[in-house]
Amino acid sequence: MEKYAELIAEKIRTAAVAQVYRRSSHTPQPKAITSPLVGSEKIFAIGSSTGGTEALRQVLVPMPRTCPGVIITQHMPPGFTRSFAERLNKLCEISVKEAEDGDRVLPGHAYIAPGARHMELVRNGANYQIKLTDAPPVNRHRPSVDVLFKSVALSAGKNAVGTILTGMGNDGAQGMLDLRKAGAHTIAQSEKTCVVFGMPREAILLNAAVEVVDLNDITQHMLNGVTGQARRI
Repeated sequence: MEKYAELIAEKIRTAAVAQVYRRSSHTPQPKAITSPLVGSEKIFAIGSSTGGTEALRQVLVPMPRTCPGVIITQHMPPGFTRSFAERLNKLCEISVKEAEDGDRVLPGHAYIAPGARHMELVRNGANYQIKLTDAPPVNRHRPSVDVLFKSVALSAGKNAVGTILTGMGNDGAQGMLDLRKAGAHTIAQSEKTCVVFGMPREAILLNAAVEVVDLNDITQHMLNGVTGQARRI
């Protein structure tokens, strides 16, 4: 009961500071972006929390089938990530699924960490592979964005683009700094387009983000990051 009381209190605090956007039923779907085919050694890693389900839709729907593999940690409880992935799969040009241990990460595919399991990226010869673990929570979260980002920094380094989206707390900030130090291109969602600016803000304060980008522009900036067109500082 104490654990659930803390979780409920945190949700109330999050709702109190969240930016609420009115969505029209006539809001058009983001249009797919065209992009040249990139090598299979490239990888996209995304971390998100409060407000992230809608932000991920905005980022993934325009993603072209020629994009690198996408691995995603969204803070969600068990039982919800599979249906969330299935919903996105119906909306996107790319294939979206709940990640399974041992999945090979393929271009044009997105993999969402299952609720209550950490997801890591590992190398298996010339291929990327997903590793799921039941290790203790990090930053009070399992799955944790830090766990994902740190593994991507080790396994992909400069071939990765790391993106941190809306969310409460600091999960992912240190991992994004590791990504940047490893040569990856890193992107944080702008404050004005976040439901909760906590996670992106912490990454920016650590100087972990190369760019701060509005939500509607993030997909293009991610693609720029693997095609050599991104602004680097």
